[in-house]
Amino acid sequence: MIKLNRKYAILRLKLMGITLCFALIPLVALGQFIHSQFSSTYQDKITCNLKLMVENKRDAIEMFLEERVSQLKNMAYSHSLESISNHSKLARIFEIIQSNSGSFIDLGIVDNTGRHVAYAGPYPLHDVNYSHEAWFHEVMLKGVFISDVFMGFRNFPHFIIAVRRQEGERSWILRATIDSDVFTSLVRSVQVGRKGDAFLVNSGQILQTPSRFAENVLSVASVSVPVVDPGQGVNFMEWMDGRDIMIAGVTNVPATGWRLVVAESPTEEMSPLIKTQSITLGLLGLGVLTILGGSYLSTGSVITKLMQAEKEKALLDASVVQSSKMASLGKLAAGVAHEINNPLTIIRESAGWMRDVISDGELGESKIVEELAQAVDDIDRHVERAGKVTHRMLGFARRMEPLQENVDINALTRQTFAFLESEALHRGIEIVFNLDEALPGVTTDANQVQQVILNLMENAIDAMTQDGVLTLHTYRMGKAVALSVQDTGVGISEENLPKVFDPFFTTKAVGEGTGLGLSIIYSTIQRLGGEVTVASKLGQGSEFTITLPAAETDEAL
Repeated sequence: MIKLNRKYAILRLKLMGITLCFALIPLVALGQFIHSQFSSTYQDKITCNLKLMVENKRDAIEMFLEERVSQLKNMAYSHSLESISNHSKLARIFEIIQSNSGSFIDLGIVDNTGRHVAYAGPYPLHDVNYSHEAWFHEVMLKGVFISDVFMGFRNFPHFIIAVRRQEGERSWILRATIDSDVFTSLVRSVQVGRKGDAFLVNSGQILQTPSRFAENVLSVASVSVPVVDPGQGVNFMEWMDGRDIMIAGVTNVPATGWRLVVAESPTEEMSPLIKTQSITLGLLGLGVLTILGGSYLSTGSVITKLMQAEKEKALLDASVVQSSKMASLGKLAAGVAHEINNPLTIIRESAGWMRDVISDGELGESKIVEELAQAVDDIDRHVERAGKVTHRMLGFARRMEPLQENVDINALTRQTFAFLESEALHRGIEIVFNLDEALPGVTTDANQVQQVILNLMENAIDAMTQDGVLTLHTYRMGKAVALSVQDTGVGISEENLPKVFDPFFTTKAVGEGTGLGLSIIYSTIQRLGGEVTVASKLGQGSEFTITLPAAETDEAL
């Protein structure tokens, strides 16, 4: 039967393989096309979105700086040096522009010698001389200057915007310090997702605004930002951040020496498209599973029916053989019983005559007469024992035909065990009877139930080989009567437990079992309206329990 199963399995695999080849080729081609299109769209969308984001943020920064420069120019060219050098007036001007923009920290008027002639702000910088500062010479030379972030006299990171006004033959500078927090917020507002980052670096790779995850302002950037040619617009760079790939757009900020870096995680940014791809692949996988399931069901249906037919035929053949053997055994038992009963009757009559002679006193009284009387008693006892054996054999033979009778499970259990008592004693197996004497009767076929009990006992004794304990337990279970046969044998492994009632399944060595015993027990109990269950642990023994409906007459009592 194993070879037959393997043959059917190979046939099923061949049929499924042919079906899947023709069904999956279009699906695989479609999946490859979708993957190719997705990859192309993936790259295009990342670069396009990132480029647009970098350009928009660059324009916003440029506009921010141009607005501040314009504000300073308007103030410088709308006031003379004498009027704007008045501390009170400069303070009023600072208050007005601060209420409008909120991005200035202070204002200062610096003459052509670098001396701070007027100041409005929170720091004591009225007489500071800037003639040795690089930004002073830059603005005097260029007219407008936006510095890098530096510490300076304020002792915190900031940058300045300064404009020079030529008033007659003299020149002076209007200088403003920009709030770095406002400027940093402007840069960071473009950050996208959990991994997104945006920052500015100068030509020396020094951060002008802090990086979100890595460094503070004025520290060296952890990634090398490439130089961007003025005509290139936006360049792209990639690096690894742990296990994630980061991609960044880099561009120059006009009127400064800064480069804007906007970074994002492609996986996070493209999560909607990745989700779409996952759904598409999931649908393709579902299609494959559907085809696989349909192929499995369609090809396996006929094969399963053929295998089932083979099993049923084999089981029927085995049942016929078993019935024939049982019928022959019944006839043999009846013949043997009749043949034995005749000599037993003669022996019993002769022993009775001998007892009468002894009782009459014709032999007198002596030790030999006493021994003869004891021998007659032994003859009677063994004749009675042999009579019980033949009685059981005749009872077994009479129950070969199916009957519906009120059966006492306890008596049937004891009677059935008598057939195996000698073998159990020979193997040193202890028998424990735990029978409920108040157990109701069962209306069933006593012959078939006895055969089931006999087979279960034989299996239990075989499982223990030598020594061990065989426990026979009967009890009430609702409206049913239960009998459990428990042994302390080798037990059944967990993986084999669900298969013990399958036809042709056996754990015995080749030639020692057909694998039909428990299957026949299962089908027999099912036909009788009962159930059979098994509980077992490897190395601890097994317990088989059969339940049968209690007789209606007993239920009514």
